[in-house]
Amino acid sequence: MRLEEYWGVGPKTRERLVDELGNEAAVRAIENGDVRALADAGLARGRATRILRRATGGAGMDILSTSDARSAYKELLDLAVDHAVTQRAADRIRVLTPLATREAMDSRLDDVIAARDAWAALEEEEREAVLAAYERYDEREGSEYAAVEAALALLEAGVDSGPFAAIADLERDRLADAADALAALDGSRVREGADDELDRLRETLGAIEDMDANALELIEELRSEGVRDVEGFRQSFEDHLLTETGVTIDRVRAAMATDATDATDFVGTTLRTLRTDLTEAVDEREQAVASDLEDTLDNAREAVDRAVDAVDDIALHLSLARFALEYDCTRPVFVENESAAVSVVNARNLTLAARDDESVQPVTYGLGDHGVSSVPEGVGSVPGQQRVAVLTGANSGGKTTLLETLCQIVLLATMGLPVPADRAEVTPVDSLVFHRRHASFNAGVLESTLKSIVPPLSTGGRTLMLVDEFEAITEPGSAADLLHGLVTLSVDREALGVFVTHLADDLEPLPTEARVDGIFAEGLNPDLELLVDYQPRFDTVGRSTPEFIVSRLVANADDRGERAGFETLAEAVGNDVVQRTLADARWTTGE
Repeated sequence: MRLEEYWGVGPKTRERLVDELGNEAAVRAIENGDVRALADAGLARGRATRILRRATGGAGMDILSTSDARSAYKELLDLAVDHAVTQRAADRIRVLTPLATREAMDSRLDDVIAARDAWAALEEEEREAVLAAYERYDEREGSEYAAVEAALALLEAGVDSGPFAAIADLERDRLADAADALAALDGSRVREGADDELDRLRETLGAIEDMDANALELIEELRSEGVRDVEGFRQSFEDHLLTETGVTIDRVRAAMATDATDATDFVGTTLRTLRTDLTEAVDEREQAVASDLEDTLDNAREAVDRAVDAVDDIALHLSLARFALEYDCTRPVFVENESAAVSVVNARNLTLAARDDESVQPVTYGLGDHGVSSVPEGVGSVPGQQRVAVLTGANSGGKTTLLETLCQIVLLATMGLPVPADRAEVTPVDSLVFHRRHASFNAGVLESTLKSIVPPLSTGGRTLMLVDEFEAITEPGSAADLLHGLVTLSVDREALGVFVTHLADDLEPLPTEARVDGIFAEGLNPDLELLVDYQPRFDTVGRSTPEFIVSRLVANADDRGERAGFETLAEAVGNDVVQRTLADARWTTGE
């Protein structure tokens, strides 16, 4: 395949990749999702990631129909990357995309759930051993030697189920021999410490080379010791060689010059002969040792190759397993039927959970032909089977958070990953339209928003609409008319959808296939913070809570003039309600 055929690879990028990697290696790096190889070739890591997402999962990326859907997708990947056990695993997580087929989703879920269960079953010491092995693997940049060492460490930790089963039957002794051979070899060279005899010969050669470089000083030193005749000089030189270099006496005497004309010629010729002799001995010994090491690797090649492949895959699945355990994620149930469905029981928002926000309240919600069979006490009946809902209610009541939670769960399920809920049923969709509230009020924003959220409804595939406060981008009257049209269009196209709005009363009458749900605030707590039941009540119109907000502003006002202004607002929203809210808060605190 030509490099230019990959998304994002233009002439300049192609030229850089070919210069640094070569055409075949560049294609292989893209097909394998190798972010590091592209980054090492000079591409910015973010650009490399975008190219690989499109190359390995272009069809899946097309599901993300809006910029907010793409942002939510990237936020999920960032959360998962925080649990990566290696840099390579982090890179592979960053290029995960929504999957195009149910089979691919189930396959990845099988791997991740197996890894989650295997990791959960390990003792703390075993987990630490595995993480330490991968830390060393990362330090050695995922080399073949590092992979074999990591496999040995995993075997030593005694993990052999789930993703670890890929290395469970490897022969430890053969793998250990291969590790020693890989540690000893640097290409065709043998590293220091691999063979005692080779090290001795190299050390002796180095000493001879140093002595040869300082031959004149050596001659003066020998003469200063009172040596005058030829035989005495020869003997002193021999003693010096034996003492200072570790060369054997046989090798020294074999190298001694026999026809030198003077001391300089004698010393120089002898040292050059020793250098040549020792260089040949080093090369011969190194060749023999390298050959033995390469034979060891050849005998263990199958085990080494399996270890290299398995360790990398284990790292990915283990990273995703740690993410799933951190957020108590479960396997979603995929629902394939004509009307489609999305339902969650006790779902948690990952963005809030990642902040250790203790106020995170699980929610239960359902659209379409869902399997929600019970709801929290006080919520009312089980949600109906309507495919579209209009969500109303309290300011700061968690409506946007619910949209984001549904978006996260559908995205994770479509990527073949566990989801943060006690139970979730998801019909894979062809288009995910997620639109956050944007406080921009002009015709350009309205037009661009409509151009991004309406076309997916016309593709003929399954669409999930998650639209937040559409009225924020145009005047209320027009917003109500347009929102009513969007709800009607979603129903007509058999889409799933939740539309957050404060204009529920202006949308009547809604199609019978749509319902109105509400989130309610219940007052202020002792710290004058809004008390909200984040669980939606089904088929119930929620209401905004300006009186609670105004009550808090009145109570917290320090300046007399400022307080008078807020009290004027209190009269506008109902002074009796404000006073009753403050009285309830004071009674609660015992004041």
